Amino acid sequence: MKKILILSLITLSLLSACQKSNVTEQFESIAKEVKSEFAPDSRVKTFEVFLDKCENGLVLRGSTTEREAKEALLNKLSAAKINVLDSLSLLPHSDLEDKIYGITNLSVINIRMKPGYDEESGTQTLLGTPLRVLEKRNGWLRIVTPEGYIAWVTSGSVARVTEEEAAEWRNAPKWVVNTHYTLLRAQPAENADVVCDAVWGCIVRKVSEQGKYYKVLLPNGKNAYLLKAHAQDFTEWLDSRKPTPEKIIATAKQFLGFPYMWGGTSIKGMDCSGFTKTTYYLNGIILQRDASQQVATGVDVDITNGLDNLKMGDLIFFGRKAAETQKERATHVGIYIGEGEFIHCATSVRINSLLPEAENYYEGSTRLIRARRILGNEDTDKGIWTVRQHPWYF
Repeated sequence: MKKILILSLITLSLLSACQKSNVTEQFESIAKEVKSEFAPDSRVKTFEVFLDKCENGLVLRGSTTEREAKEALLNKLSAAKINVLDSLSLLPHSDLEDKIYGITNLSVINIRMKPGYDEESGTQTLLGTPLRVLEKRNGWLRIVTPEGYIAWVTSGSVARVTEEEAAEWRNAPKWVVNTHYTLLRAQPAENADVVCDAVWGCIVRKVSEQGKYYKVLLPNGKNAYLLKAHAQDFTEWLDSRKPTPEKIIATAKQFLGFPYMWGGTSIKGMDCSGFTKTTYYLNGIILQRDASQQVATGVDVDITNGLDNLKMGDLIFFGRKAAETQKERATHVGIYIGEGEFIHCATSVRINSLLPEAENYYEGSTRLIRARRILGNEDTDKGIWTVRQHPWYF
């Protein structure tokens, strides 16, 4: 009898384990299907879900930015007879209350793909850049950048604000830093204590003028002094952003010799798409973050028969060509200069040639896959914003 009881308990345990495994596999399959339909690119849409077990059964946990994805998931689970208690958070998370907006609080902040200092770098934003805040977790904030990139940043790097406070910042008169690098000081003097640093493209609020300095207000509420020679009225700066191919290349050359850094989009270090993004931003245009995103913006330039259709300022992409078993994939990007030459960030910002006979020939030229024209195609439907038309700035 004891042996029979033990065998029965083992059988029940195995059945329970099999059922649990089956439910887990079903859930993972359904979740994958929903993610593929509603949030295939985690850089721009969040869909992170998992099942948890409690006394009353299974609990659906995680977070998503997509209401339709949540509804689809719950409907599919119900159809599969997987009953769950819904605890899946829609972002922005309710814990944030009314502070779902943010402003970059430091000269350059490093934004990571997951909440942790040892996680992969994703991008950067500059002082004064408006953000959206989605959730907070253990000293980290999940944020959205103006181009729609979703990733994580340390909470102290962002000044969280309400909608009204964000509008106040947006509507206030501001200065933009127009030199590579500068220091903001506690007093209007060269030997005064440093409050923070700032780089080309950083934005601060106007307060007053004092001698050679502007008194400015930082997103964290501190005052500082900025050399007049290192700044320009933000509105006037934007009005002067009339990007031409020549201006794009002139800006790009200002970074020659600057080092490559994965995830960088500033003079403190930049990767290939960070370099193109920064170059265009300083001319008033907001590009998508990564090469694989930028390649889907603007309009296509036919390079199947050579380089004749390319114009100065076009983005050219390198990577994996399409084949029967794989899709085309852009992994590197540069800006075409003309006469077969382009400028890009690889080890450092440098100029190379696509022509094999050139001394500065780029060995990766055999991986050239596509070209896109940005100038003249500044259209949100084509994945391109101007700073002037972006509602977070104005």
